[in-house]
Amino acid sequence: MIPPTTYALFVAASLALILIPGPNHLYITARGLAQGRAAGLASALGVEIGTLVHIAAAAAGLSYVISQSATLFAIVKWAGVAYLVYLGIRAFMGKDAETGTPLRQPLRKVFLEGVLVNVLNPKVALFFLAFLPQFVDPGAGSPTVQVVVFGLTALLLGLVSDVVYAFAAGALGRRLRRRARALRYVSGVVYLGLGVATAFAGRR
Repeated sequence: MIPPTTYALFVAASLALILIPGPNHLYITARGLAQGRAAGLASALGVEIGTLVHIAAAAAGLSYVISQSATLFAIVKWAGVAYLVYLGIRAFMGKDAETGTPLRQPLRKVFLEGVLVNVLNPKVALFFLAFLPQFVDPGAGSPTVQVVVFGLTALLLGLVSDVVYAFAAGALGRRLRRRARALRYVSGVVYLGLGVATAFAGRR
């Protein structure tokens, strides 16, 4: 059983990290601005399903393998860069012929994109590798179970934060709907910026 004090410390530390706007927040904001609250929420859910993949990888030791292998890390990193650049170009180029607003993507596709954006972010894997083990107590039971419990806790906290960003971006997006070109450019710049940030990500 995880000691209550350790769990409370983990929650406090996780909240401190989650409250700092990060790549996931920027991605969800871009989605909400471009396509509204529903798309923001779909992307938020997708991102956190991607977090589930990272939790499973951390529990199975795959995050450690990726962090120690330059080749695997590079494959994941550059796949993520390529995908974000693709999203950026699509945001710049994709627009409704009549209204000039960004093309609306089916919510299922928005959800899947959120999953991919998070899964292909190697820094998230390293976050789970470097952060979670600090709270694992070998004397408190199975380390794997503890990693899963801590990971799910971080996921729930992250989901609450993501939903707030999705609602805020959706509301702001409605006000900016008349400025269709600005919406496309903002979304495109966010995606390309995330791609550049991912390109400079290192294993340390």
